[in-house]
Amino acid sequence: MTSNTSSELAALQQQQKEKILNPINRTQVTSDLSENVILTTVDDIYNWARLSSLWPMLYGTACCFIEMAALIGSRFDFDRYGLVPRSSPRQSDLIITAGTVTMKMAPALVRLYEEMPEPKYVIAMGACTITGGMFSTDSPSAVRGVDKLIPVDLYIPGCPPRPEAIFDAVIKLRKKISNESIQERASLQQQVHRFYSTAHNMKPVAPILTGKYIQSETRQAPPKELTEAMGMDIAPALAAQEKEKEEINRG
Repeated sequence: MTSNTSSELAALQQQQKEKILNPINRTQVTSDLSENVILTTVDDIYNWARLSSLWPMLYGTACCFIEMAALIGSRFDFDRYGLVPRSSPRQSDLIITAGTVTMKMAPALVRLYEEMPEPKYVIAMGACTITGGMFSTDSPSAVRGVDKLIPVDLYIPGCPPRPEAIFDAVIKLRKKISNESIQERASLQQQVHRFYSTAHNMKPVAPILTGKYIQSETRQAPPKELTEAMGMDIAPALAAQEKEKEEINRG
């Protein structure tokens, strides 16, 4: 009886040990926790909310914006990525610089970027935005890279890039957002450079269009400087015009 009892006890202990080491079913405690408790961090849930609802600003200056606008249509439907185009920079957290940026447009672009709330992101779309493109060789007014004005997170090369390339950039931007940390954001998003591509000495001049048009004096007669340079004597013609006006007013 003693040997049988000890052998049965050893077999029972072995069964309990196997049950603990190799359970057939999940324990009830683990099942309850997994169904009712979400284990995550503040960074993960905050980044997940932001990457799932990027709101790009409606900004475009040239032909690249036509490709960007194609995303809004039903063929590509970028709403499925959570992208909602906004017309106000105060409601946007993404700006896709689609098209050529000129010296005249640069201050407006910088102002729009600075009006966007933090955190904000920039995607440079197209060769003209990245390096000046075809206009960088013979145009003194094209900015040679939008990263000289505002910090850029992603570049999309092409002239112009396809809408699928914008999707690829958005997916990469979402991955970048998912790896961010709230504590490190202040140090990572500091802009360390901002400079214009050409050192120029522009001088303000008087506006050519004054709103007078037909009533302008130069329409009836050329400017005095021009007549002197051409050696023309228009005094008799002006006197005849004045006399004709007086006769019309009297009649």
